[in-house]
Amino acid sequence: MGTLVNAAAIIVGCLIGLLFKRLISEKLNNVLMQALALATMAMGLVGIVQGGMEITGGGLGGRYSLIMILSLVIGTLIGEAIDIDRRLNSLGKILEARLSAGASGDFSRGFVTATLTVCVGAMAIVGALNDGLRHDPALLYAKSILDFTICVVFASTLGIGVMFSAGALLLYQGGITVFARFLEPLLPEAVVAQMGFIGSVLILGIGLNFIYQPRLRLANMLPAVFVSPVWYGIVTLVEKFT
Repeated sequence: MGTLVNAAAIIVGCLIGLLFKRLISEKLNNVLMQALALATMAMGLVGIVQGGMEITGGGLGGRYSLIMILSLVIGTLIGEAIDIDRRLNSLGKILEARLSAGASGDFSRGFVTATLTVCVGAMAIVGALNDGLRHDPALLYAKSILDFTICVVFASTLGIGVMFSAGALLLYQGGITVFARFLEPLLPEAVVAQMGFIGSVLILGIGLNFIYQPRLRLANMLPAVFVSPVWYGIVTLVEKFT
């Protein structure tokens, strides 16, 4: 449901942007973005408390703190070695060049700009994983509000091509969710919880990126989410053959 609601929000946002493009100011858009940044950070904090904290005899303690630190360090080292952030940006430029060739300038620019904005980023990946692994579409619902606001502004300036980014989102984000649903039965609940906890830490970073500069290179931290299940898979194979 998360991706379906997200795609619907894009379409509705585009329709509103096309109908009321003269009434949307840059100042209003900036204030809305700040409000959504605070909401995103709050969601990340809630996920961190729910997924990574537990009440012990001595009070509130961390349940997966060590795993979180190791996952972020190992995942970031892998992400930096691959340089996911640079590759995503390069992919965006390639897509923009190819999709723009031979197409109407305004339509192509609107489609490419909106597609890269709503599809490329940690929020789309972590939200889709949460929806598939934890059956929790809350982050994608929050992303839907963000994308709705963005598409209102984009459609008012770039035209109807923005609306077709909803189709690209269905394929990309929906594909990640389906993959996560397939993976979920193969993993124990503790590993799924660890992935959700680390994802919540990244969600907090997404909110910070809306407000502060320089931005965190969150795309290069995404492999951290998969360190725990990969480690579980290695241990399982070792135990099976020993």
